[in-house]
Amino acid sequence: MSTECRYCPLNKKDAFVTLTKEDLENMQKFKVGELTVEPGTTILMEGSNAPQLYTTLSGMGIRDKKLKNGERQVLNFVFPGDFLGLQAGMLGEMGHTVEARTHMRLCVFNRSDFLNFFKIHPNRAFDITWLAAVEEHFLGETLATIGQRSALQAISWALVKFFERGLALGMVSQNTMPLPYTQRDLADALGLSLVHTNKTLSKLRDSQLASWSDHVLQINDIDKLAKAALLDRSTPAKRPLM
Repeated sequence: MSTECRYCPLNKKDAFVTLTKEDLENMQKFKVGELTVEPGTTILMEGSNAPQLYTTLSGMGIRDKKLKNGERQVLNFVFPGDFLGLQAGMLGEMGHTVEARTHMRLCVFNRSDFLNFFKIHPNRAFDITWLAAVEEHFLGETLATIGQRSALQAISWALVKFFERGLALGMVSQNTMPLPYTQRDLADALGLSLVHTNKTLSKLRDSQLASWSDHVLQINDIDKLAKAALLDRSTPAKRPLM
């Protein structure tokens, strides 16, 4: 059964700005249903003119871009609450692919209703602009990491970012959180070889800074790991929920 927006399990999470009753009613009018997908399912295809937009209600995925030689660049990782398909909504087609890494549930919105919805509700249009700005900032930080951080610093940075998202979403228990990605995913995100990534993760494990195995990430002291990443931690801003 489709989840009514007023009962949205994400609305009370620390990661998000709590939607008002009016906002929830407006989103319910915009929402056309839900989609359930299994791991490995392509949700949005690079180059496609997708007619739907999605909010990740539960589960995790990945965004990547494939080159003509078969190589790929992982752009970022999808967590609950992430809004998907904005690129196609504004530019007409997707510039990357979105794939499920776990069982996922997605709230579905019609792209054809997109602009009219934001004309009627300009505060929600501002939220979309905020999300786009955050995405741009994150990509800039990722580029700086790929270009200037060492492998140890880069992987430490990525693990801290994963863990901070997990904390805000209530996914962390006893210093552990589910992380259903592969070392190849992480390597492709950071421009590292798989061998280098594996050796660096082993160094982090041996130093007891972080351990990642069997799709579970454990960080015992996130501040020490952030220091290793040359990262100044701050309380993440609450994200708008679409």
